[in-house]
Amino acid sequence: MDVMAPLMFGGLVLFLLLGFPVAFSLSAVGLFFGFISIELGFFTSAYLGNLPLRVFGIVQNDLLLSIPFFTLMGAILERCGLAEDLLEGTGQLFGKVPGGLAYAVILVGAVLGAITGTVAASVIAMGMISLPIMMKYGYDMRIATGVIAASGTITQVIPPSLVLIVLGDQLGKSVGDMYAGAIGPSILQILLFIAFIIGVAIFAPHKVPPLPDEALTMRGWPLYWKVAKGMVPSIVLIFLVLGTIFMGLATPTEAGAMGAVGAVGLAIANNRFSWDLLWQATQNTMRITAMVIFILIGATVFSLVFQGVDGSIWIEHLMSKLPGGQTGFLIFSQIFIFLLAFFLDFFEIAFIIIPLLAPVAAKLGIDLVWFGVLICVNMQTSFMHPPFGFALFYLRGIAPKEVRSSDIYWGAIPWVVLQLILVAIVIFWPESVTYWIDKGTGVDPSTVRIEVPLPDLPEDDAPPVFK
Repeated sequence: MDVMAPLMFGGLVLFLLLGFPVAFSLSAVGLFFGFISIELGFFTSAYLGNLPLRVFGIVQNDLLLSIPFFTLMGAILERCGLAEDLLEGTGQLFGKVPGGLAYAVILVGAVLGAITGTVAASVIAMGMISLPIMMKYGYDMRIATGVIAASGTITQVIPPSLVLIVLGDQLGKSVGDMYAGAIGPSILQILLFIAFIIGVAIFAPHKVPPLPDEALTMRGWPLYWKVAKGMVPSIVLIFLVLGTIFMGLATPTEAGAMGAVGAVGLAIANNRFSWDLLWQATQNTMRITAMVIFILIGATVFSLVFQGVDGSIWIEHLMSKLPGGQTGFLIFSQIFIFLLAFFLDFFEIAFIIIPLLAPVAAKLGIDLVWFGVLICVNMQTSFMHPPFGFALFYLRGIAPKEVRSSDIYWGAIPWVVLQLILVAIVIFWPESVTYWIDKGTGVDPSTVRIEVPLPDLPEDDAPPVFK
């Protein structure tokens, strides 16, 4: 039985490397090793009878219902033209200084990350609008493509991030605490990106030139009104959504529903609402939600069998022997996740790897909210890894032919380094996460989770206790 857990984990890795869909790979490996374990007597068929209960526990989990609501909110806002208004106004506002367009992309990327919730929407919107302007006025292509792709990945960390909802569910922590903990790293990420552009503007200003006077078509109050009109309503909506969660007035599901209604209201107010827009937004929401649920069901099949063959004990023994205690575990786990991010996306990592690492982190006395936010920061890099990063694929798909793929890949590397610097900051400065949790007010009702107890099994058939 000692070899079953590593064989099972190795089989999953092999399936993923062969390119099979993750959700079905998880289910196939889990069921295959489950039947073998029954034949070898590691547990009986009654143990696999727990699987329907766990699947029903997934579909009854109210917290996961917030995912389609937040996705719908972002899809509506992304399609109603807010990105154009934001980029045009902020680009004019900062255009006089070297790197002004890059600053605008970073700030708008943070706002779009909060209102759309998807990296694809942010990267595509900013790439289509700002990349031609950067090319026209002489920006270095590696700087231009890198800042667009990296700013889109801020979506992963900045609340209300879908990743934080999933991580909160997997770690058994409130989404409100996860959102509060992500505030500090989100701010630090934006500051790191801005600091990099400042450095480029100082030491290589020719790579990020200011806009010429003829390109600055708006000045004074019309410009400020343009910026305010594009930014203020969206920020107000986000603060309303997050504020109700932080103050304990609403669960994430209720806040997400309010955000979706607010997004429809903003689209109507901007004269951009249509039934076609709503239909496209609901289609996108359906695809993302179905993907998440299928991966989660597959991960449940895998984890049930993995726990039954003492996989959690194998992982715990493996991780607890690492030198350096908490710090050693954190460094190793983050390197492990960084490497997995070359092949898996953030949902897959959250559903497969987090249930294996979380018990070890808890035994080492690591704050699980801090651990979850740290993982979320690290998983940003999955979108920026050359040549597999999805943000790079999105940018390649909408970039003009004159932009070489090599420029996109090389341009991503400095930003991956900046993201890894943030990972190191969060590891060695836990207060960057925990300070904001301590500032929270009220009781977050999102702590309610539905857990389905397993039926009692005969003592000789009982696997290790798990949740």
